This record gives sequence, structure tokens and C-alpha cells, in this order.
Amino acid sequence: MHGPALSGWLLVALCAASGAYCLLRMRACAGEERRAARAEAVMGFGMAAMALPAAVVGPPSWSWAVYAALFGAVAVGDLLAARRDAHRLHHAVGSLAMLYMALAMAPAAGGAPGVHGAHGAGTVGGIPLLTGGLLLYYGVYVLRTGTRLVPVAPHARAAGAAGAGGAGAWATRPELTVVCRLSMGLAMLAMLCTL
Repeated sequence: MHGPALSGWLLVALCAASGAYCLLRMRACAGEERRAARAEAVMGFGMAAMALPAAVVGPPSWSWAVYAALFGAVAVGDLLAARRDAHRLHHAVGSLAMLYMALAMAPAAGGAPGVHGAHGAGTVGGIPLLTGGLLLYYGVYVLRTGTRLVPVAPHARAAGAAGAGGAGAWATRPELTVVCRLSMGLAMLAMLCTL
């Protein structure tokens, strides 16, 4: 990722926190919601790893191939699961966007730095039309997801939730799931802006 190390570390913290929350959510639910939480945890931790500032932790040249293989496999799984759950189609778009960024950031075959020069400032990269389409998709996704956080009416659940305790009680709160998804959408926008 381009830019100062501080913004890179903030992005790492945001993505890692989202991934950790998704792991907690995965433990507290079952079925398709559990599979969605697992996919979001992989996405959060993968984004955190890709956002590490290169000034502090220089990624080995082969790391981009690992990212590409991981997110390619996750995208195939999400596309197959999208038949059962439409939200998994969003996960597939995210995995394909991560695959695209991994390929765009990879060092060129001749040894010259790729799009990002291993996170450093270099040539402009990526396919502008594809990058623009992904930016548009995630811009709309972030705005749409953000509107779900606006309270419409008092929650009937608020009184019952006050007595609940433990990690399971807050790990299954729907507004935290929305915040997690919104955070990862914003992080994806930030990462795409560097291409």
C-alpha cells in the first residue's frame, strides 16, 4: 500500500480487528451465517496482511503468489456457495478484488517491481476500467451498508440484550456485523485507491 506507514498500520489494525470479530461471530452462530463469518474472517486477515507497511515488513517476492492462490480458491468456493446464499456473491467479488490486487502488486517476471514495487511508489498499475468498476461497486456497497446503521425505530431487542452477557451476546449483535462489513468495505476502497 502506498502512503505513510501510519495509515498502513491503521488499515492493518482495522482489518485485523474485523477478522477477529468475525472469528468470534463464527463461534457464536451456525449454518450459513457461520460460513459467511468464516469467509469474512479470511478476508479481514488477508487484507491486514496485504496492508502491512513495506517500510517495516517487506513482503517476500513469493507472497503475492500465495495471496493470489488463496483468494482465487476462496473466490471459487464463494461462487459455488452463491447458489445457496446471495451474500456470498459479494464475498466472491471481494475475493476476486483481492486476487486482482495481489496480481497487480506482484513483482514482474523480469525482476522489476510490479504495480506497487512491493508497496513502494512506482508505476501506475492495474487495469483502470476494472479498478474503477471495483471502486464504484465498493463505494455503493459502503453507502448502502452504512444506511443500515441509521436507527429507524427503537430496538425492541435493546431491553432483552441488556441482561445478556459474555462474548456470545455481543458477537451475534446484527449492528456489529454491519459495522464489521462496513469497515472491510472501507478498507477495500482504501486499498483499491492505491492501484
